[in-house]
Amino acid sequence: MITGTTKLIAHLGYPTESFKAPLIYNPYFQKNGIDAVVVPMGCRPEDYPAFLKLLFRLSNIHGALITMPHKVSTMALLDETSTNAKVAGSCNAVRLGSDGRLIGDMFDGEGFVRGLLRKGKKVEGAHALIAGAGGVGSAIAASLAQAGVGHLAIFDANQTTATALLDRLKKYYPQLEVTVGSADPAGFDIVVNATPLGMRRGDPLPIDIDRISPSTFVGEVVLTKEITPFLEAVRARGCAFQVGTDMLFEQIPAYLEFFEFPTTTADNLRAIAKLG
Repeated sequence: MITGTTKLIAHLGYPTESFKAPLIYNPYFQKNGIDAVVVPMGCRPEDYPAFLKLLFRLSNIHGALITMPHKVSTMALLDETSTNAKVAGSCNAVRLGSDGRLIGDMFDGEGFVRGLLRKGKKVEGAHALIAGAGGVGSAIAASLAQAGVGHLAIFDANQTTATALLDRLKKYYPQLEVTVGSADPAGFDIVVNATPLGMRRGDPLPIDIDRISPSTFVGEVVLTKEITPFLEAVRARGCAFQVGTDMLFEQIPAYLEFFEFPTTTADNLRAIAKLG
C-alpha cells in the first residue's frame, strides 16, 4: 500500500522494460512493513540532469537507484561521492542528506566482494585479474581495492579505458600494485569476467581457460544466464565460482544500509523476490 507517508525510491534509467529492482525491493519492503516503494522512472539522457535535480525537490523522495545510461553522468550532478564511486567513475545510488546535499555511492563492486567473502574467499592480500575495465569492471576494481587486495591486474581491449582505471586506482590507492595489459590468468587467486562476453550465443570465452588453475576463484557478471559457457568451463576445471546474479543480490543489503532501511541477507532476498 502506497500512502502519503511512503518513502519514494526512484529507479532511474532508460528504457525501463528490463528493470528487476522493483521485483526484489518491493516484496522485501512489503514483507517487513517498511513504508517505502521503488518506482521505475524512464528518463532519456538529454532530460536527465534537470530531472534528477527536480526529483530531489519532492518532499517524499528518499533516494534513487541509478542504472544505464545514467551511471557516469550522475557523478557531475552530486555534492558528495564515495571513494568507490570516484574510482569506478560512476554511481548507482543517490540519497538526500539531512542538509539537502545529494550523496552518491557505487555498489556493483560491493555486491561482488560481499559475495566472495560470504563464500569464504580471502580477498585481503589476494592477486586478482579483472577482464573488462568498463562500468562494472571498474566498480569491482574499486571494491577489491577497498577490501585490501594485494595486486590488481586490469585487462581491456580498449587500452585507454584500462589506463584510465589504472590512474584512478593509483590516485586513491597509491600503495596498491596495479598492472594493465595482460589477460593471462595464470597465478591469480581471483579471476573476474567483467566483459559482456557470454551474453550472446557464440561469444568467445573472455579468458584462456587452459591457463586458469583449479584453485582460482572465478567470478562472472553476466546476468542473462546463470551458468555461462565461461563458468561451465571453469567448473569443469574444478574452480569455485560466483554467478552474475550473486553480485545483484549481494549488493542490495549494502543499498538498504545506504538508504538507512533495515537490512537483510542475499539469501532472504532471493527467497522473496518476484522475478518470475
